[in-house]
Amino acid sequence: MLAACSAPAEDAAQPDGSDTIAKAEAEVAPTGTDTPPAQAAIPDVGDGDPDLMPAPLAGDAERGEEGARNVLLAFIRAIELKEFGQAHEMMRGQARDSGTAVDFASQFTDFGKITVSAPGGRLEGAAGTTYYTAPATITGGNGQTLSGDIVLSRVNDVPGASEDQLRWRVARFDMDGTD
Repeated sequence: MLAACSAPAEDAAQPDGSDTIAKAEAEVAPTGTDTPPAQAAIPDVGDGDPDLMPAPLAGDAERGEEGARNVLLAFIRAIELKEFGQAHEMMRGQARDSGTAVDFASQFTDFGKITVSAPGGRLEGAAGTTYYTAPATITGGNGQTLSGDIVLSRVNDVPGASEDQLRWRVARFDMDGTD
């Protein structure tokens, strides 16, 4: 009876053709993991709940420092809640072009609980565009720290500017790590 529990030798042909079926089943049998190794390492970008996209402010508040801080605080909160997809949606330009939401999330894979501090910033105007630069520190529950600048931008009220260009967005996310 014990012999019935053993798998037949690969070279041993079964007279009823069942060796072909057994080989086919072995080729598609699960290996103990349902997720291929390449997919197992993909960071979670969040489920979009709660919706952290900031509501636009009225008039001059939206165009100035208050509008920039409004978006910055929403961006920071998205990172703290690990809603990396929403944080990525608040980016444009160099920040967004540096990768996908999954790429952005991968920076924080081993952080555990995330805390972000960006206590202040400075508003600067340039030809047709306004920038808000905020020094920030991101700290993980594992002790890892990223620090640098989060730079937001918006196009000034220039004729022909799109609605998106007139909104504050994260233009640069320049963070360096320290352990």
